[in-house]
Order: sequence, then C-alpha cells, then structure tokens
Amino acid sequence: MPSDCSTTSGRTARNTALAPTGPPPARLVLLFAVACGSAVANVYFAQPLLVTLGERFSLGSGLLGTLVTVTQAGYAAGLFLLVPLGDLADRRRLITLQLGLLAAALLAVALAPATAVLLAALALVGVLAVVAQTMVAAAAHLAAPAYRGRVVGAVTSGVITGILLARTVAGVLADLAGWRSVYLLSAAVTATLAVLLRRALPAGPPPAARLPYRRLLASTVALFARDRLLRVRGALALLVFAAFSTLWSSVVQPLSSPPWSLSHTAIGAFGLAGAAGALAAGIAGRWNDRGLAQRTTGTALVLLALSWLPLAFTRQSLWALAAGTVLLDFAVQAVHVTNQTLVHAVRPDAGSRIIGGYMIFYSAGSALGATGSSLAYAAAGWPGVSALGAAFSCAALLLWATTRTP
Repeated sequence: MPSDCSTTSGRTARNTALAPTGPPPARLVLLFAVACGSAVANVYFAQPLLVTLGERFSLGSGLLGTLVTVTQAGYAAGLFLLVPLGDLADRRRLITLQLGLLAAALLAVALAPATAVLLAALALVGVLAVVAQTMVAAAAHLAAPAYRGRVVGAVTSGVITGILLARTVAGVLADLAGWRSVYLLSAAVTATLAVLLRRALPAGPPPAARLPYRRLLASTVALFARDRLLRVRGALALLVFAAFSTLWSSVVQPLSSPPWSLSHTAIGAFGLAGAAGALAAGIAGRWNDRGLAQRTTGTALVLLALSWLPLAFTRQSLWALAAGTVLLDFAVQAVHVTNQTLVHAVRPDAGSRIIGGYMIFYSAGSALGATGSSLAYAAAGWPGVSALGAAFSCAALLLWATTRTP
C-alpha cells in the first residue's frame, strides 16, 4: 500500500495544474466567514447563560464550567475524527452534511428535558461545530500561497465575530424569550447556511489523500510528532485559549452577582468590547503575508499578559473589564491567525489534518480554562480567576521566547 508521502508525490503533476493562482471569490470568502462564525458561535452560546442553566438544571457554581467543558471535549473529538476527512472526502458534501447534523444537535439542546440530555446534546454540538475548521482549511486550500494569510484572516474574522456575537445574541434572546430560543434560532440559521454553501461551493479537485480512514487519523498524529513548528504552535494555542476561556467561562459569575447584578443582555454585550479581535485577525493575516509572524506573535503575547492587569479589577470597574477584554481578544486572535497560517504552510496538501490537529490544542486549552476558572472562582473568587489567567498568559509568552526562531 502506498504511503501518504508517495501518494502525494504521485499526484503532484495533476494537482499543480489545478493549483489556485489568486484568492477565492470575495462572495465565497464572505459566506465562509459567516458560516464559520455561525458554527463556532454554538460553542459559546452557553457562557452568558451559565447561571440560568445552573439554576434550571440544579448545577452548583463549581459545576457550571462542565457545560463549557463537555462542549469543548466534543469539539476536540470532532477535530481529530472529522476535520481530517477534508483531505479524504469531497469538501462540499462534508461541509453541508456536518451543518445539517449540527442543526439537528442544536434542536436537541433546545428541547433537552434533563441534565444528562443537555450535556450529551452539547457534546454533540461541539463535535459537529468543527465544520468551522473544515471551512477554514477549505478556504486556505482555495487561495494561492501569496493570498493565504489574508484569506485565513478574513475567514477567521468571521469566526471571531461569531464568538463575540454569540454572547450578545444569547443574552438578548434569553431575556426576551428564554434560553431555549437561542438554540432554536441557531438551528434554523445553521440549516439555511447548509443550503447556501451547497449551492456556492465549487466542485474541487480530487482529495490529495488516498488513505484508509484509520491511517488518515494516524497520519495526523505523525505530522505533529515529526514537525517542531506544529508542536510549538499547538502548545501556544493551548495556553492562549486557556487564558481566553478562563475569562469568558467565569466572568458571568461576578457580573451577575452584586454589586453589578447585570442582565443576560448586559453580560452578553461585553463580548462586543472584544471586537478588536476581529480587527486583529485581518492585521495579523497581512503581517504574516509580509513575513512578520514572529514579531506579531511576540507583540500579541505581551498584550495578552498585560490584559490581566485591568481584568483583575472587574469587581471594581466595568471600564477595567472592557479595557482588559479588548487587549485579551486582540492578542488571542492575532496569535491564532498567525498560528493557522504558519501550520497550514507546513503541508498544504494535508491542510485539513494539520488544522484539525492544531485545533485540538485550542480545544484542550479552552476546556482547561473553563474547568480551571470554575474551580478557581469557587475557591478564591475573581482574584483566583485573574491569577490563573495571568499564569496561562505568562506561560505562553515564556514558551514563545524560549522556542522562537529568527
């Protein structure tokens, strides 16, 4: 049986003729961005609703992070099991099928009658929400190398916007029509996007990989075992998103209690303070195309560590929270876009496997931050959460400083 490398080299001549020479059409990039944002938003809808869900399903403050953790655990499983299929199966079919199944999973969350059903449905949402990464890999595949950074940046801007709007939309809908309406609306939007992408996606060339599914998964592990850059950038993603999740998985607790006692809508609106993250994605993509990846990473990680200084004063000042959120979201997304651009360039023919493998680190970090922040808040309140987030951020900066190359 031919190896992954020999199979790829045997197809090089045919695939070269089909290689893109510019960016994908602007309308397709926009649709990718919207669909990615919508898909990944489902992972974050629960965050401003944690207190309400805890009351509805009788979960204590130390267990609220479980709602985020099970979704992230499902996301990690989907990244390993589903995203690599983008190198094996027709991407148009794969993307539209996953979106259809995701719509069904969201409906199950909306109708969940008990805690066990809710947790199972949230885990399934996490598994299927990885369609966002399949679309990121597809967008990168459709762009010539000289345009890949800005295309990935544009699509990732949609992801960031989805994350930000997830909290705002969830808060508003929960106040107007209850928490179940959030997932009902998302199910309808997801089904609609499945239809639109089925019509818009081009019929692509045959997949680069011709491997049995089991060997396809094994090759994902092998890629990271062999390449130092993939491992370093994956570790950075784990630490950066642990810091990100530490904030967003726990900030609802001080904001919903005295002295603030904010509504769902007001809590969700704080996600908009991080809109700078969407700007960071576009800037980072252009800087990467200019060869400034290391400078972008270092600058962003310094900002990430500094963001916890104002965030530590969240219980005293909402302005401090807003300022810290801007810094944190800007830094996280700049590192994220830089990481994705760099890791995809290692083996463009294995782009889905590499993006999927990289995002497993992202998901593990998000789950770690969600669980750790819940425990830290239960044990030491907001100062404990701030110390944990700062520790993750400083660890990321130290890792970059000790592993960076010119």
